[in-house]
Amino acid sequence: MNATGSMGLAVAVRPCCRLIAAQILPRCPHQHGRRIAALPFFPRCSRGRRHFSRCPCPLPPRRSAAAWVRAAVAPARDGAAVSDPRRLSTSVGPGPVPGGDKDFGRIFVQGLAAVKPLVIDSGEQPPAVEGEKAKKEAVEEEEDEDRSEVAKARLQSESEKEAWRLLKNAVVTYCGSPVGTLAAIDPAVELLNYDQVFIRDFVPSALAFLLKGEMEIVRNFLLHTLHLQSWEKTVDCYSPGQGLMPASFKVRSVAQGSNGEVEEFLDPDFGESAIGRVAPVDSGLWWIILLRAYGKISGDYALQERIDVQTGIKLILNLCLSDGFDMFPTLLVTDGSCMIDRRMGIHGHPLEIQALFYCALRCSREMIVASDGSKNVLRAINNRLSALSFHIREYYWADMKKVNEIYRYKTEEYSQDAINKFNIYPEQIPGWLVDWIPEKGGYFIGNLQPAHMDFRFFSLGNLWAIISSLATPKQAEGILDLIEDKWDDLVGNMPLKICYPALENEEWRITTGSDPKNTPWSYHNGGSWPTLLWQFTLACIKMGRPESARKAIAIAENHLSNDRWPEYYDTPTGRFIGKQSRLYQTWTIAGFLASKLLLENPELASILTFEEDLELLEGCACSLAKSPRIKCSRRAAKSHIFV
Repeated sequence: MNATGSMGLAVAVRPCCRLIAAQILPRCPHQHGRRIAALPFFPRCSRGRRHFSRCPCPLPPRRSAAAWVRAAVAPARDGAAVSDPRRLSTSVGPGPVPGGDKDFGRIFVQGLAAVKPLVIDSGEQPPAVEGEKAKKEAVEEEEDEDRSEVAKARLQSESEKEAWRLLKNAVVTYCGSPVGTLAAIDPAVELLNYDQVFIRDFVPSALAFLLKGEMEIVRNFLLHTLHLQSWEKTVDCYSPGQGLMPASFKVRSVAQGSNGEVEEFLDPDFGESAIGRVAPVDSGLWWIILLRAYGKISGDYALQERIDVQTGIKLILNLCLSDGFDMFPTLLVTDGSCMIDRRMGIHGHPLEIQALFYCALRCSREMIVASDGSKNVLRAINNRLSALSFHIREYYWADMKKVNEIYRYKTEEYSQDAINKFNIYPEQIPGWLVDWIPEKGGYFIGNLQPAHMDFRFFSLGNLWAIISSLATPKQAEGILDLIEDKWDDLVGNMPLKICYPALENEEWRITTGSDPKNTPWSYHNGGSWPTLLWQFTLACIKMGRPESARKAIAIAENHLSNDRWPEYYDTPTGRFIGKQSRLYQTWTIAGFLASKLLLENPELASILTFEEDLELLEGCACSLAKSPRIKCSRRAAKSHIFV
């Protein structure tokens, strides 16, 4: 698929601030058929005025947290609600293609088992008595809910109360509306870029707000970052692809005229100001994942169906699905293009990017509106999902059996039937792994390239492999088994290690370039990051192990507030606050709150998780080819995949 290929996207056009032109923006029913005007180059506004004419269409009604929980898990009350698979299911097949059959047999209702059965009284009541009785029951139900919410508020720990206060203090407003949260609010150190709103950093904040029933800030964030996607971005006279999302943005103010009027505008950073000048590959993936979560919990699917939002999704996918020189379905990226945003030897095909990529593809498959124009992109998504899941499950998985198999590999095999397809030398197995890998359990390695396997354990990639069902159910259980078995190494005094083990001595000097911030057992090099707690909680809830998440949260709660909510911790067991760690780090605060809310409402984990899709895994593009030269390796590995 080339730049102007079958996806139907005119991406050969140079990036331009007017990409989402007036003719493709949605019509507003309240503006007499007029289309919303395209944004100016600098989306500015006077304080107190919007930077574009605001549509009077209301936001989803504001509800209490309990009301959102009930709405998310309650059974549908009418036929229209039942027909919406996005509300009813976390596992849906490919979007309906014109002329295709709809598979309704795979739709299930989340949380239906928790709904009390309807009891019908056989005694007939007069209509007036029935009305009075129903009104009284409704009032009593509301009073019970209010009492329940008051009781929950009383049960909040001091740490939670402080965390909510700090999170709300970190909220950034633009033209009077909330649009995100600052990365950190540590007054004792230089700001650098911690006074900006980062895409990846805002995700746990967004989740905490969504679970609390506060939808507006998330909706505003999604739309404003979408509009920034169309900005022109240039580094040394070179412009990256149109679909690139910014790493962060900042609200800036400029004085206009002599009357002291101030205008605000959003100033995005696409990597041209970042350390190392690396584009944030994960920003677009996080944006898609958050868009789906917002729709599932708020019911505001109209946002997903807007033409500008649909265009934004497809532009991100076009960057990820474009043809290149790769022989593998994994995304090829440089060092520093994700949460680990400094040189740490993850260039190539890092697990973190692949897991987020897989999850974003599954989210996109649900959200892209089926039409003649979207058939090709849906087909491309299905093909990539099938190939990617096979590749990761087959070649990235490491357990005792697999490591022993690698130890006995023959090398220099030249054949389509080769066992050692990547020509991995057994001498690459590190000494620490021999004694560390448990008898029960396993994990996905950090990276795979020709003649290279990175055997380090990377937490974020493994957790999202569970959350998105990139891992098989057996592999997902194995990952959590390994974390339980190696609890002291991966959790210790503060959850959770970003990677294990740390690079040390000569390996550290060669791999990091002697990075003074990534010294052994610090920062990205084996540091402990509390923000990973909410993702660990999601994985545990999905696999039916909430007790593990509860145990990790209790450890964090004992330290975070007293330590002033650090960004990360140092030492092999996470005992010391990181030597360059920012305090009052927002995604530490939000990750803790999101974890607590998820444990209180485990049924809402479904806004981010996916179930296994066996129909997807059975598909294979090789079966469409008639060439006798093409041999599908999946037949030999089916016993490993369908477990």
